[in-house]
Amino acid sequence: MYINNIHILLYFFIGLLGLAVGQIMNWANTRLENHEKVFGKEFFKTYLPHMKINFTLNAIIACLYVVILYLCGMTLNTLVYVALTPMLLAVFIIDYRKQIIPNRLTLTIFELGLIYTFISGISDLSIFVNNMLGLVTGAGIFLIITLIGGAIAGKEAMGFGDVKLMGAIGLIFGFSNIIMIAVIAFLLGAIISIILLASKKKKSNEYIPFGPFIILGTFLVMLMPHNLMLFILLKIFTLGMFSL
Repeated sequence: MYINNIHILLYFFIGLLGLAVGQIMNWANTRLENHEKVFGKEFFKTYLPHMKINFTLNAIIACLYVVILYLCGMTLNTLVYVALTPMLLAVFIIDYRKQIIPNRLTLTIFELGLIYTFISGISDLSIFVNNMLGLVTGAGIFLIITLIGGAIAGKEAMGFGDVKLMGAIGLIFGFSNIIMIAVIAFLLGAIISIILLASKKKKSNEYIPFGPFIILGTFLVMLMPHNLMLFILLKIFTLGMFSL
């Protein structure tokens, strides 16, 4: 049986892979947020013998893997997104819990982007140029905001971890997509921040991590057709007046 020209067994096996990756993430997230080595003797002596199953995280990654395979098929993008997904979720979880984005995570995303850009650029130079522009644009937008915000407010408007993260993601998604990710992140950040402040769950002087909004924007751009995402954003910013 085939679904979208892909045998159903491939969906089954990539779902199993997602479950396994999710289980390892339970350990990896704790180690990364404490700036500790992920794979070492502690992993085999401490974690594996007393491993607890995190059904929610495992199911999320398994579902994302199946959706990615369905949308992208047997392509290089699928391999890249499968490798990227647990790292993006790790950024989301760690930044939410600790308000930090580990440099190890950002560097690994950057390294993945370099490999993807190099391989894609061999057959199509425009992809290489587009991804390099994504790197510069993603990091540049957030660096400018950080510097200007710091000059005006006297404190960091945004952490440099966000700047590095956007640069690394931009290297994978390219120029137009990283702009879209930034717009979605700011839109989600504004809406959720207003809700948190209005419900008094956060005070105006409390820090709200921005990494989770970047990750949500990235997943939306990754999983939704580009034209559909662009149409939705134009509808939002024109108050529904935009039409094709």
